[in-house]
Formats: sequence, structure tokens, C-alpha cells
Amino acid sequence: MRYGEGLLAEIRQRTDLVALVGRRVKLVRKGREMWGCCPFHNEKSPSFKVNNERQSYKCFGCGKGGDCFKWLIEVEGLSFPESVEKLASEAGVELPKWSPEDEAREQQKKSLYDVVELAAKFYETQLFEPGSREAREYLKGRGLDGAASKQFRLGYSPGGNGALIKHLTAHNVTLDDIIAAGLARPADDGRPMRDFFYNRVMFPITDGRSRVVAFGARALEADAKPKYINTGETSLFSKGSQLYNFATARAAAIKAGTIIVAEGYMDVIALVRAGFAHSVAPLGTALTEDQLHLLWRTAAEPILAFDGDAAGLKAAHRAAHLALPHLKAGYSLRVAFLPTGEDPDSYIAANGAGAMTVLLEAALPLSQLLWHAATDGKDFSTPERRAGLEHALREIVSHITDAKIADYYRRGFDELVFNSFKRRAPAPARPPQRQAPGFQGGGRYRGDYKPRPLPGTPEAVSASVQGSALVRSGQAGVRHAKEVELGRLLVESPEIALAEAESLAKLDLSDPSLDRLRHELLNLAASGSSLEKAGVQAHFTSKGIAELLVRFAGSTVEDPQASFQRTVADLRELAGHQTDARRLLERRKAFSERPGDGRGT
Repeated sequence: MRYGEGLLAEIRQRTDLVALVGRRVKLVRKGREMWGCCPFHNEKSPSFKVNNERQSYKCFGCGKGGDCFKWLIEVEGLSFPESVEKLASEAGVELPKWSPEDEAREQQKKSLYDVVELAAKFYETQLFEPGSREAREYLKGRGLDGAASKQFRLGYSPGGNGALIKHLTAHNVTLDDIIAAGLARPADDGRPMRDFFYNRVMFPITDGRSRVVAFGARALEADAKPKYINTGETSLFSKGSQLYNFATARAAAIKAGTIIVAEGYMDVIALVRAGFAHSVAPLGTALTEDQLHLLWRTAAEPILAFDGDAAGLKAAHRAAHLALPHLKAGYSLRVAFLPTGEDPDSYIAANGAGAMTVLLEAALPLSQLLWHAATDGKDFSTPERRAGLEHALREIVSHITDAKIADYYRRGFDELVFNSFKRRAPAPARPPQRQAPGFQGGGRYRGDYKPRPLPGTPEAVSASVQGSALVRSGQAGVRHAKEVELGRLLVESPEIALAEAESLAKLDLSDPSLDRLRHELLNLAASGSSLEKAGVQAHFTSKGIAELLVRFAGSTVEDPQASFQRTVADLRELAGHQTDARRLLERRKAFSERPGDGRGT
């Protein structure tokens, strides 16, 4: 009995090779690989590697290696069909009944790869023909030049209903194969067979081995519905189990340690061109279980980069609930929302790849997404509504099958509910008592106390600010540096804004960007937010002001609160000096403009 490559690939995808090999070999993680002593020869130091992402094992001592089927053949002595049957049973994959007709279909499938590749080349060529100007203008308007079109093998399906059929039949492709590849619609209602795609920009879709198996297509007519269509289900293509750009993104994702899931073809292209090569997209549908497992075979925590509109939120919530039953130790999802009205292309064009990096790094963990989905925009002012929230959170946890993860989620939600609704508000702090000049706390006299000179007098202005040029250059430069230092502290440790809200609010700032950063953090603090760094970054991103985080990005410090207090003290002193200097200059100017007193000039 023979099995198609698609079926074998599905079994490999559903088989955890590390767990399979781990039944016989003690494996230890080193970086991204699992290592152990080879079971095929005696060795004292591990040279046997297992890689789940590549679905393979390899011994660098004796050279033996292979996939999950080869493992059972070599370790358990099974035949290849027996290994397929055993792994299919464990993975829950139903094996088809094989017949001479099945053999014929397998042979046809091999030929269909050639048919679809031939179509891809035809569409690529058509994009640069005179009649495809509208398609080229559309791509140009999206910032894609000829090099980008070649990189992603973009194409154009001509407006005529039979251009591709004519081209393929001229290359001896049968009409049955053209239909089987999803490239033509069968004749019906007396109409002849016609191309499935026409007058559309074409996006080739490849399988895990980089073979073109299908196409996505965008209509050029403004009123076309639907705007995007895909190849229908074929023996080569199932849109629920494949991802756009996955073959190319897989290696980059393994190197980056994560994989980005965008919403569409153009989103992926924009991300890849901006340096995020580890980007993929579902194929016109919501994320499926098969696609989720495919992502997890590549990275432990894929990032869903969705639009911040209602559709993007809905897609993120659907993906979150889809993932719940499949969560396991170390494997989850994170979600990054673009500002409303933005897609990766427009966002990167306006803000740069650095801002996109900040947005992705600020992606919400799955638990926070679920909490926000359950609470944002809702009124919990009554006990009944708060009880309803707790019931909804318990319902979410009930879908998590891993007991340990479910317990952590339950505890995390309980803590959030407690902090939001059940924690008693702290008693208001007593206002500090004013003390007479010259005394410290406890009534001790400070002998070195000197009263501060009256503002505006020469004694109140230090030598460093006697001249207006020095005020503008020296002190202003120092103040700017101190404000940048404050901005970095707030970005790296935003919880300072909660602990030092009053002090921060009273501070006189000259930098408009820092002032905006301060106001946003104080508003968050006033709303009851915890001001965790990830949540703050997500908030700034959703409001389209992530550039503030990039502007003040910097290194962390050991004691942020102490650094904050020193910086604030310095800024207050500098502000005082500049105010005193301005007043002195104004007094001098007013004095010089007074009428003469008769003593001559």
C-alpha cells in the first residue's frame, strides 16, 4: 500500500517527534535542540539531536537519522506501512483505503504540481504585458516595484475568460488536469469552460516544500465581490491546513524564535520587505487548528499581528478561544494590534520598522487578551455584574485541558478580579506638616540653613546663568538631556508614573513629546491600570503613538525610582534657574528703558 505525500506530511505534522523519541532516549534541551545519547551505538557524551521543527533526528557519531517513520522502522523494527499505520492511529489521522484508482490519483497529483507551476509562470509573465497596466499601477500604489513582484512571484490573470486554458492546452495539459488543479471552472448551463481567475492580481501559494499549489487573487474592479478569492480545495491544496509564505518564513522564524501571523497577503509582503521575514498569513479564513499546530511546530509563542478594528479584535478573540484546548507548557499565543485604520504596510511606511518592532514586542500574552476581552468597555458597578465576570472567566478556564495551565489561568484571573474589585483602597496619606525654617524632622535645628534669596534678585541667579546665551545653550542643553533621561525611565519603568503621579504631574517640561508621554501614563494610572510595561506598550500602539516609546527607548537602571527622584530634583533646579534668569533679564531690560534721572548719559 502506498501513501500520498500529503497524508504523510499530515502525520508528521501531528506527531511530536521529541515525545516519540523520548520514550526510548533521555533528552535534554540545549538551546532550541533536544540532545541525548544515541540509541544506535554506545557513547558517553550526547551527540544525538532531535528537532521538532524540522521533524527529524540525527546522530553526529554514527550518522543515523530520519523522520518519525524511520524512527519506528529502526527502533521497533516495523515496516514502513506499519509505522505509518501506528503513527496515524496515535495522531488521530484516518488512513484511506488504497486501490488502483488511488494509485492513479497519486500519479495525477504529481503531474498537477507541474500544471500549477506552469500557471504561475504564465501569470508572472502576464504582469509585465501591455494589457496589465492596471495591475502594475495597483502594486505600485501599494509600494511594490518590479523587484518585489519577482521576489513574491506576483502575477496577473488576464481579463479574457480562456487565456490560461489556451496557454496550458498549448503545453499539452489536459482539460481534466486544468480543472483538477483548480485553474478552470467546468462548463455549465451551456457556457464553455472558463478560467477560474481573471482580471486579478495573483499571489502564488506554496506548500512546505516551496512548490506552488494554489493561488490567492485580488480583484482590480473597485466594486468586485469578493475582493479576494483563493483556489478551491484540490488534491494539492487545503486552505485550512496551509499558510501563505510558510516555506520561506519557517527558517527565519526558527532563527528569530517567533513567527508573525498577519491577516492577508499584502500584510505579509509589507512585513517581509521591512525585515520581518518570519511572517505568514491564513488563506482567507480564520485561523484553524491545523494552522495553529503548524505554527507551534515552528515557534512556541506565535504573534498574531491584527488590525485594531472590530474585525481584527474578533479574529484575535476567535484565535484565542481556538487555542485554549491545545495549550501546553511553553506554548501559547501573543497578540499585537495595529492602530485602527492601519495595516502593516501603512503603519511601517508612516512610522518605520522600529515602531513595528516596538508594537510586536509589546504584544499581549494570551491571558491578558482574554482578560481585556472580558472586561474592556463593560460596566461592573454592581455585584451581579462582577459575579457574572467571574463566571465568564471560569468558563474560559474550563476549556483549557492542561490541568497545570488551567490552574495558573484560574489564579491569574482571581488575582485580577481581586485587584480590580475586592482590594480595599488604601487610607489617604496624611499631608506633611510644615516645619519652621532651620529645622529638620524631630525638631532638630539645622545650623547651616540659609534662606533662599527672593526670586529675581542677583543673589538668586547662579553665575552659570548670568548671560542669556548661557541660559539658552548651557542650561537648556542640560535640561534637554535630563528630560530625555526622564523619558527613558518612564518607558523602561512605567510603574513610576503610578508611584510618583503627583510629583510627575507638577513637573514643568519643555519637550512636547515627553509631555505627551507623561499625560498618557498619568491617564492610564488614573484609570486603575497596573502600568505593566507590556500593557503600556500595547496601549501606546493602539493609540498610534508608539513612536514615543521608540524616541525614549534606552537601557534599564538598577533603581528606577531613585533615579526618577534625582532626575526630577535636577529638572526642578534647572527650571528654577531658568525662571530666575528670565526674571533678572526682564528687570534689567525694564530698568534700562526707564527715563533718565538728569545725571547725564
